[in-house]
Amino acid sequence: MLRVFAVLLLCTTTFAQSENLQSRTWFEQARFGMFIHWGIYSLLGDGEWVMQTQHFTGPQYEQLAAQFYPVKFDAGQWVSLAKQAGMHYIVVTSRHHDGFSMFATKQNTYNVVDATPYGQDIIRQLADECHRQGIKLFVYYSQLDWHHPDYYPLGGTGQWEGRPRNGQWPRYLDFVNAQLTELFTNYGELGGVWFDGMWDKPEADWQLPKTYSLIHRLQPGALIVSNHHKTPNPGEDVQTFEKDLPGENTTGWGGATISQLPLETADTMYRSGSWGYNMRDMEPKSLGDLIQYLVRAAGNNANFLLNVGPMPNGEIQPAFAARLHEIGNWMKTYGDSIYGAQGGPIKPRGWGVTTQKGNTVYVHILDCTLTVLALPGISKPIRTAHLMNDGVRVNFSTSEGNLVLQLPPRSKDTIDQVIVLETQ
Repeated sequence: MLRVFAVLLLCTTTFAQSENLQSRTWFEQARFGMFIHWGIYSLLGDGEWVMQTQHFTGPQYEQLAAQFYPVKFDAGQWVSLAKQAGMHYIVVTSRHHDGFSMFATKQNTYNVVDATPYGQDIIRQLADECHRQGIKLFVYYSQLDWHHPDYYPLGGTGQWEGRPRNGQWPRYLDFVNAQLTELFTNYGELGGVWFDGMWDKPEADWQLPKTYSLIHRLQPGALIVSNHHKTPNPGEDVQTFEKDLPGENTTGWGGATISQLPLETADTMYRSGSWGYNMRDMEPKSLGDLIQYLVRAAGNNANFLLNVGPMPNGEIQPAFAARLHEIGNWMKTYGDSIYGAQGGPIKPRGWGVTTQKGNTVYVHILDCTLTVLALPGISKPIRTAHLMNDGVRVNFSTSEGNLVLQLPPRSKDTIDQVIVLETQ
């Protein structure tokens, strides 16, 4: 009997590991996702950190819940917009640093069902719609909490006057695991969880093995992503970078060693850098900036998770939705150079990047001033070279070990000239 049990356990473990690896492979091929920051903080139109920046006490901030009634929220429209933009997954805030849950939870009443006049489960609606439309849904979950009484000792944030200076840390971790159990039990198959906020208390005992094993036991195919800005911990499935390409450090918290895990970089459409709704920020970043970041992410072998911050009424701002449609139109022409492609044979340069699928190399030229481009490191003979958008032939030669491309004329507002190299 013990031998049979051991065999069954081994088979179960092997199957779970296989599911997880399949999910990682899918993630690397997806390349483009939508990030959604939305909560009761959206009512104030000043970003998702407004509780911290304006030092609201718990009772003061709780008044927002009583005003939350998003009359224009339509999960179908959100998911359809992500698909039209060429995105393959959605990451949505199930709970942000303010501690307010956007799903039905039995762990407290501080949630969208029990505390708002809207009274409906946001995550339920999005999960059902994602399942219907074939988009994977990930839940963002903040480990940092500015509201829960057991988040103590306090971390680097949430130190304002009036915050209780007591609480039981183990009890808070039990609360977190209980909510994660609800999320990975009650909403069908999820793509995974996107953790954030552990950087608030880097020296705390977060008991990650317990939490990670819980998630992988409930849904073996779920991916664990953690935005802690460090080298990944055991049990994590994706390494993510915030507002930086892998290895870069323009933010001051980047630069972590690049692991062998699937990679992702997250950034926002807001010019101000806000993630949640910012009423002062009415125009999204330019189409060129967003596409070039997507291309550079792919050239660095990473996904691009692009954020929107819907308005408190539940509508994604028309200007932002229009920009996503524009990205989707670009992806219809050039998506094959992004989806399922790995970083190419040439490391990212100032002029652009390369991506690759099998014997096909895509040269993404982001510098529109170039007329000739010499590429080192292309070891395989080139059979053909042509523009991706119209098939026009590109002349090439070799010189001193470099492949030299004669670039066809293009306008100064060209976002990305993509040349397809078919190698032998």
